[in-house]
Amino acid sequence: MYDVTEVRKDFPILSREVNGKPLVYLDNGASAQKPQAVIDAVTRGYAEEYANVHRGLHYLSNLATEKYEGVRGIIARFLGVADEEQIVLNSGTTEGINTVAYGWAMPRMEAGDEIVLSVMEHHANIVPWHFLRERQGVQLKWVDIDSRGALDPQAVIDAIGPKTKLVAITHLSNVLGTVVDVKTIIDAAHEKGVAVLVDGSQSAVHMPVNLDALGADFYAITGHKLYGPSGSGAIFIKKDRLAEMRPFIGGGDMIREVHKDEVTYADPPMKFEAGTPGIVQTIGLGVALEYLMDLGMENVAAHEARLRDYARERLDGLNWLSVQGTTEDKAAIFSFTMNSAAHAHDISTILDKKGVAVRAGHHCAGPLMDFLGVTGTCRASFGLYNTEAEVDTLIDALELAHDLFG
Repeated sequence: MYDVTEVRKDFPILSREVNGKPLVYLDNGASAQKPQAVIDAVTRGYAEEYANVHRGLHYLSNLATEKYEGVRGIIARFLGVADEEQIVLNSGTTEGINTVAYGWAMPRMEAGDEIVLSVMEHHANIVPWHFLRERQGVQLKWVDIDSRGALDPQAVIDAIGPKTKLVAITHLSNVLGTVVDVKTIIDAAHEKGVAVLVDGSQSAVHMPVNLDALGADFYAITGHKLYGPSGSGAIFIKKDRLAEMRPFIGGGDMIREVHKDEVTYADPPMKFEAGTPGIVQTIGLGVALEYLMDLGMENVAAHEARLRDYARERLDGLNWLSVQGTTEDKAAIFSFTMNSAAHAHDISTILDKKGVAVRAGHHCAGPLMDFLGVTGTCRASFGLYNTEAEVDTLIDALELAHDLFG
């Protein structure tokens, strides 16, 4: 039985007040809070166990290396990957997608080749492809969503043409909460000989993921949204794709031998992990994923589905609020604007006075804001420790904002 009251006890920050009110943290889509187990692991990592990894032969280096490398297997288990050598450790989704852009796409794409994207991608899954557009003449093909915020997988499939080399698609929108049927897209793209990169930044924290069943060529996650430290993350890359890639960053650890006139690289995944990594951050990520697996991602998803349904019911009762993204298949993420002159930043500020933390702005999703015809929204994004009572507090704070703005 999932007991959210007990879960909340694992997160020390949730007991604090903000502006004299109990904290209601609804900015999980930007970054999630950390359980005590992760905080303890990071503190211990620096206070008692710190050393550089891989190169040392002393006790602390061996201990740090063992813990750090152990996270690769934890990530593989969490994502349903049998072969942990397909997991490349990094600082998060942005680095992961750039690794694919520079290491896989850039060497094999030329002017006129195409990348298919949806209009609701995060900038991390847009800007690296613009680099290829600017520098190599690669064409970006955009697929729109419908009025409910749903993305028809067939529309993505229909956008794939003879010059398409890659589909780069989110699994779950960070703005609308829309869940994308990436499995259908992947299967159809592969039939056409096209690779698929999936941005799993939001999906991996809200639902169970099994990459061996999903079949994506690339799947990126970021640690700070998964209740782990910032500066941690990973990207899954299929073995045959790893073999096609050239290194993105050069330096220590990713080499076998270096001479004045020759360099030979380490085997993947080390080939794509140059330099001293975020050792303690990555160890903390491993602890966070173990914490999630102990809770059970099915249980987390069920709890958040209940929150989603309750929040949708309460928000629907505010006839002066416009919620963007009303499709049924979505996570507990709600973006909204007020039917008045109130700016999203002003609404967020008023909510903050009530202790309610939400995000305001374009959410690193410029093309989606253009599509929606807004400059920004407020976003309330729920996590595994949020409650229905906190939904009520959000509604009360929104009603106060409405009263103030008329």
